[in-house]
Amino acid sequence: MSAGKLTQKAAEDIYKKSQTSRTSFIAELTGSGVVSAGDLAHTVSAVFGAPLLDLEAIDPLRLPKDLLDAKICQAYRVVVLSKRNNRLIVATADPTDQEAAEKIKFTTQMGVDWIIAEYDKLNRLVESTTKSTSESMEAMTSGGDFEFDDIPVEEEPDAADAGAASDVEDAPVVKFLHKMLLDAFNMRASDLHFEPYEHQYRVRFRIDGELREITSPPIAIKDKLASRIKVISRMDISEKRVPQDGKMKLKIGPDRVIDFRVSTLPTLFGEKIVIRILDPSSAKLGIDALGYEPEEKARLLDAISRPYGMILVTGPTGSGKTVSLYTCLNLLNKPGVNIATAEDPSEINLPGVNQVNVNDKAGLTFAVALKSFLRQDPDIIMVGEIRDLETADISIKAAQTGHLVLSTLHTNDAPTTLTRMRNMGIAPFNIASSVILITAQRLARRLCPNCKAPADIPHEALVDAGYSDEELDGSWVPYRPVGCSACNNGYKGRVGIYQVMPITEEIQRIILRDGSALEIAEQARSEGVRSLREAALHKAKLGLTSLEEVLAVTNE
Repeated sequence: MSAGKLTQKAAEDIYKKSQTSRTSFIAELTGSGVVSAGDLAHTVSAVFGAPLLDLEAIDPLRLPKDLLDAKICQAYRVVVLSKRNNRLIVATADPTDQEAAEKIKFTTQMGVDWIIAEYDKLNRLVESTTKSTSESMEAMTSGGDFEFDDIPVEEEPDAADAGAASDVEDAPVVKFLHKMLLDAFNMRASDLHFEPYEHQYRVRFRIDGELREITSPPIAIKDKLASRIKVISRMDISEKRVPQDGKMKLKIGPDRVIDFRVSTLPTLFGEKIVIRILDPSSAKLGIDALGYEPEEKARLLDAISRPYGMILVTGPTGSGKTVSLYTCLNLLNKPGVNIATAEDPSEINLPGVNQVNVNDKAGLTFAVALKSFLRQDPDIIMVGEIRDLETADISIKAAQTGHLVLSTLHTNDAPTTLTRMRNMGIAPFNIASSVILITAQRLARRLCPNCKAPADIPHEALVDAGYSDEELDGSWVPYRPVGCSACNNGYKGRVGIYQVMPITEEIQRIILRDGSALEIAEQARSEGVRSLREAALHKAKLGLTSLEEVLAVTNE
């Protein structure tokens, strides 16, 4: 009134209306349209000598948590901005509300310093900051009904964990986890990442090799979600200081079960959890579905049909090595063959194959498992990874004494695998006499067949990428991603890129004289073995992937 914005009669009418409707005078005043929220805030600030703050400059994620009960914030339309010594700095639109001040003082045992804010902005901030976790989770998981019993816990939790387990049977959290697992499977993701940060909780899926942010649930659920995942993955729910590994299953149909491998990692702001989707059907796709060219497929099939020797598959994590090995095992898995595998852990369940999970803590290492295998009359042995000299020595001796051995190594290409084994301390004659074939591989994103379009790439760029002038004869065109409703930014699925190098007599001679990886690569090229870059360029020439993807996944 003193500012000339409102008559005494109008003020009295609005006050009576607020009393009748049991709403605040400020709410009725701004809602009536007689005075704007901005004008009112400026007037109140000047009259009461309290600072005025524009709440749009405030990041809600950085506001202090748990200093004042959310119900009080909602009831009195206040937001705690900060704490200074034993006083709270609180935003309000009505500094005359003594009831609110007394309630805050009584609840927190701290004094109150008012900061004036515009009522409409304050209202929005109150709603966003006090919205319950349960409401947020319900909003995220709305739109479908889920059967929670689809995630079976095969055994009852230990008595010590029973109390903790009961605390995580929180319906919104259970529903949210179930929805994330189903969404990841339906979107053909390979991994789910649950990542806690200081002011944010993020969920990302790895789809076609690329991480994509899916949602950002309330940070308050991070502990309950971690506990829920631990319970159904058979982990120690009370241990949060060290990494843990586990596994769980999800039944998505009457006869379809998906396995998940779970890994937890303590970070600064909670436990990061990565869940890998292990689809057993991927091992039964057949060798043709993996993307081998006819000559590469012939070399691989010839090697796995040999009675003994070592076959190595190399590449970085996530390049499809396990699927390639299990595809070979599926071809070899016959009633008259004894197959044993040692993995850390076993990712794909294949009936008819004796699978062993190594356990370093219990003393069951790759080397110990291999020694035991050799006393079990095996025909074919698969070692998840050759990590040390002892495992390599036993594997080589097995390959030299009538067993077919399949394994993986982390190297960049096939020729460098042989020098890597040499650096591990394996004698050249042992390498030359045991290794019969090495496959290096990568996974490139496959162009969506529905929307891919011809790419206008300069001749010089194609030559720089590795094409010869003879290949650029105009009989083909490169393609680029476009993007449509059926794909992910122009890509759908992935295609394998392979360098399949048989160990011929000439390459054996180079190994025996301790030749370099460069010499081995030159000899393999002269025998018709493509490098990874050449194999990738061939896939681009066929229109299966883009030149950008070729350059991203291969190095030359």
